Amino acid sequence: MAKLSVNINKIALVRNSRGGNKPDVVKAALDIISFGADGITVHPRPDDRHIKKRDVELLKDAISVELNVEGYPSDDFIALIEKIKPAQVTLVPDPPGALTSSFGWDTHEHKYFLREVVNKFKDMGVRTSLFVEPSVRMVEGASESYTNRIELYTEAYADNYARNREEAIEPYIICSEIAYKLGLGVNAGHDLNLENLKYFVDNLPNLLEVSIGHALVCDALNFGLELTVSRYLRAAKGIS
Repeated sequence: MAKLSVNINKIALVRNSRGGNKPDVVKAALDIISFGADGITVHPRPDDRHIKKRDVELLKDAISVELNVEGYPSDDFIALIEKIKPAQVTLVPDPPGALTSSFGWDTHEHKYFLREVVNKFKDMGVRTSLFVEPSVRMVEGASESYTNRIELYTEAYADNYARNREEAIEPYIICSEIAYKLGLGVNAGHDLNLENLKYFVDNLPNLLEVSIGHALVCDALNFGLELTVSRYLRAAKGIS
């Protein structure tokens, strides 16, 4: 059974499209938690197009579950993490203008940079996770950075799920097993949805957490937020 961390960036995006505070991001997070979510994920970006730094600070004070903050480890981002000390930081290699996280770290090329950042966060008492593609080499490189966990980038799995789900998940199984042997926790995220999530959870060994935002918010437009969170929770826990 994996924990479900709900990414609320798209809720903030709707708010920002009109200004003001509707929908209220903190209230949405508290509602999602009351519906059973295990955690909340946010990804503040330099242009503040969805989650803003102030949102992250308010969420840290308001919620009782784990807060996972994603981002590129710029000086501003590191300062934010030092200020709020969330439960987990997920480091992504996104350039400033990226629409979404679309590739993982080259953990060998950036090993010493990542090791320095990871050690900073560990000194703050913050768990770290590195966003990586399902490559054994990248998982092995992540281990050399001393990170606590990796987050497997699941777009390739989602893209190939309908065609051949057994083939689509195979590299993720291999990487998860390698990560476990290396002492790394395993998270996963990106394009997981109600169609492909349960199969992923049922078949990936040692999976600790999935982070889902875009698909969940889209489904909430049809089913309502409470029912949608319930459905994703059931899938994350492997319940039919």
